[in-house]
Amino acid sequence: MIILFNKPFNVVCQFSPHEPGNGKIGHATLKDFIPIPDVYAAGRLDTDSEGLLILTDDGALQHRLSDPKHKEIKTYWVQVEGAPTDADLQPLRTGVDLGDFFTRPADVKIMPEPADLWPRNPPIRERKAIPTTWLQVKIAEGKNRQVRRMTAKVGFPTLRLIRHAVGNYTVDDIEVGQYKVIKQ
Repeated sequence: MIILFNKPFNVVCQFSPHEPGNGKIGHATLKDFIPIPDVYAAGRLDTDSEGLLILTDDGALQHRLSDPKHKEIKTYWVQVEGAPTDADLQPLRTGVDLGDFFTRPADVKIMPEPADLWPRNPPIRERKAIPTTWLQVKIAEGKNRQVRRMTAKVGFPTLRLIRHAVGNYTVDDIEVGQYKVIKQ
């Protein structure tokens, strides 16, 4: 079984309760949205990222989808602060040094704001004097906070990050906080 989940902002990619410590209130978890036992996430999305999360009860499929060796392309819609030009984005297309690793080349292009985009709760913080731009970023990697680190490295911090697709699986037609079950 494959589950395609449109993960909302501020949801932790785990089923067990989230215990943040320091008296803070925990975040919602996958258990709050998906009442199906014995499924596991194939990869992760940060708590502050949104969009497609694939879950499965098939360990081999989980490994194939999450292991960078299999080069499964992940497509992200990224709202960045500022107005980058194609020249500004060129380093992402050749790979950038993030200190702890050098990224593989990414397929990056400027795009219009996605149609039928759900509102984020809470909304991003926009500054009136600074425009924002949407990018489509495709990578075969998926290291910790990689896309955010890549856009920051070239001077355009990420404000909102949505994973639209993993391979041929997309979040299309799945409302935020909802899931769709696909039989294998």
